[in-house]
Amino acid sequence: MRIVLNASPQQTAVFLSRTIPDTVTIYRKGIDTLPDQADAWFDLCFETEGAAFPEIKTAPVFVNAVLTTTDTLADNYIRINAWNGFLERTILEVVPPKNKMPFEQILATLGWNHQIVPDVPGMIAASVIAMIINEAYFAWGDEVSTKQDIDTAMKLGTNYPHGPFEWCDIIGVQPVYHLLQVLAKEDDRYTPAPALTAEALSKTNTP
Repeated sequence: MRIVLNASPQQTAVFLSRTIPDTVTIYRKGIDTLPDQADAWFDLCFETEGAAFPEIKTAPVFVNAVLTTTDTLADNYIRINAWNGFLERTILEVVPPKNKMPFEQILATLGWNHQIVPDVPGMIAASVIAMIINEAYFAWGDEVSTKQDIDTAMKLGTNYPHGPFEWCDIIGVQPVYHLLQVLAKEDDRYTPAPALTAEALSKTNTP
């Protein structure tokens, strides 16, 4: 099986660190000579850089589209949650494509477990983690405690693998902020905390 991958260096390292069967060959966009045809295409920079493979119309294209729902995607695009910190998980969140192509065969060949999730912004895990991060920013902005102490409290009190600010550092504050903005259009409980907003906007304005 041949797979073409478009990803940042960090995403590429994570992708290749997963167990890849000997029967699978990975071609990296911008590094390797790409084949004319492939069994699947993975575009992990879709929401930050735009579609990398718009010419692919019939083969399955897995896109890291945490915010973007399938109604605005090509019929052969499969939404996955490949945010930083989520691609490493043992179960991949997946929204099937509109044309119902057998994308599960690709994941089975890779040996990747997956979970079908609702076709909504944030899917499941990203929206929950974003809300937890947002509440932590409210607490920090109200000077309840320091970022480090809030992280420690959440890890010790809830057995989380990461504290909310650690999660935000892994994911990136801007993806979290943009997801909260989208979710807040339907539910104002997701309105970004002022401290989170200020931090996200400061990153945007940093040269």
